[in-house]
Amino acid sequence: MAILTPADRADRDDATAFTGRVARWDSAGLIRLRADADAVRLWAGTPFDALVTRAIHGTVTPSDVTVLAGNLLAGLAIATAAEVDPGRTADAAWRSQLPPAGGWVVVDEVPATVLAALAEEGATGARDRPGPAGAASTALLDTEVLTVSGAGMRVALTLRVVFALSGMGFAPATPDEVVRVSATDSWARIDARYGAVVRRRHALLPLLV
Repeated sequence: MAILTPADRADRDDATAFTGRVARWDSAGLIRLRADADAVRLWAGTPFDALVTRAIHGTVTPSDVTVLAGNLLAGLAIATAAEVDPGRTADAAWRSQLPPAGGWVVVDEVPATVLAALAEEGATGARDRPGPAGAASTALLDTEVLTVSGAGMRVALTLRVVFALSGMGFAPATPDEVVRVSATDSWARIDARYGAVVRRRHALLPLLV
């Protein structure tokens, strides 16, 4: 049985907000909880093939466990005890590779209002030119909408990461708010006030057998 124990009410509220956004996309979506010193980092996939993450102070047992978003949300929002039962585990269902903890280089900072405007433009494009299933097409999601450079690196951001950032509500679109773009050779990351979006910069090559 897994147990999540947020350090205080604010951490519980942060976890609830993160989980609620993920569950809104899919109540059966996966959330991975990983212990990190005195913190717990929550990871989740999105419909845009990008990972989202947020850390709260607290503990989790086991130290690395995957649960369903809907079950975790119910435990956080309904139960009043300090220890939260996140529901049944689903470790075998988690298939996404996680990025490395170290090796990140800060490339640049971008006003949050710029990314909010790009998200709105992308949403308009998705409504005007929907894909076969009625949602945003793969071609639209893969559109590079912003390129940042710095520290000897050049990072192109697609609508996938912009939509994930907007959908999670990580970055308030206020005039003085900025987000930080970091990268490794293989990964790109957008860190905002309430969480981060992470995605591989290059697709993995298929294994030849």
